[in-house]
Amino acid sequence: MSARVRLHVNVDHVATVRNARGTRYPDPVTAAALCELAGADGITCHLREDRRHIVDDDVVRLRASVNTTLNFECAATVEMRDIALRVRPELVTLVPERREERTTEGGLDVAGQAASLAPIVEALSRAGIIVSMFVAPTDAQLAASRQIGAHAVELHTGEYCHLIGRAMQDELERLRGACERAHELGLRVAAGHGLTRHNVGPVAALPHLEELNIGHALIADAVFFGLDRAVRDMRAAIDAR
Repeated sequence: MSARVRLHVNVDHVATVRNARGTRYPDPVTAAALCELAGADGITCHLREDRRHIVDDDVVRLRASVNTTLNFECAATVEMRDIALRVRPELVTLVPERREERTTEGGLDVAGQAASLAPIVEALSRAGIIVSMFVAPTDAQLAASRQIGAHAVELHTGEYCHLIGRAMQDELERLRGACERAHELGLRVAAGHGLTRHNVGPVAALPHLEELNIGHALIADAVFFGLDRAVRDMRAAIDAR
C-alpha cells in the first residue's frame, strides 16, 4: 500500500470571515489547533502583500502554536523572504500573486523568473527551510524548480477541479505525468487548489504524491458540519483513494 498522503489545512478563509467585520473572531490560530486535533498533518497560511486575510500577527501566533508543520505561502519578494526568515516555518511555498485576483490563479512561472527566484530559494534553504514552488504541471516548470534549488513542488490542481468528463481525465493524466517527472528530478510532490472531498480521491492516488493543501472547500464544509467533522471527512476522502 502507498504511503499516507499528508493533509495540510489552509486557514486563510477563517481570517477572511474575521476581517469582513473587523473583529477578533473567528481566530485562524484557534482553527489551526482544532484542525490538528482532528488529524491535520500541517497548517497552511498565505500572507498576501495586501494582508486581505492572514496578517502578520497571525503568522507569528501560528508559528508559536502549530505542533505539526507550518507551511507559509507567500509571494517571492524580499519582504516575504525576510518575514519567513524571522518566523522560520518548516516549509515555504512560493506562489504567484496579483492584487486584483480573488485567489491564486495559475502556477508560478519559475522558468521565466529563475534569476529572481534563485536567490530567495537559496536564502531560505540556508536557514534550513524547505522550499516548494507552486507550479503548473509542466516539464519546463518542474525542471526550472529543480534548477534553482527548490526541494519540492506543489502542483496546481485548479484546472482539474474546473473540468468535467474526458477533459478532467486528461488533466488528471497530465498531473500524473508531472508527479512522475518531479520524482525523477528528486523533487518532493504536493498538490492543491480547488480540491473538495468529492474530487480529491483521484489526485490523492497519484504516484509519489506526499501532501495535499486544502482550504476553501474544507472551511465551507465546516460552516455546515463543524471544523472537526470537515477535517475528518476530508481525511477519509483522501484515505479512500
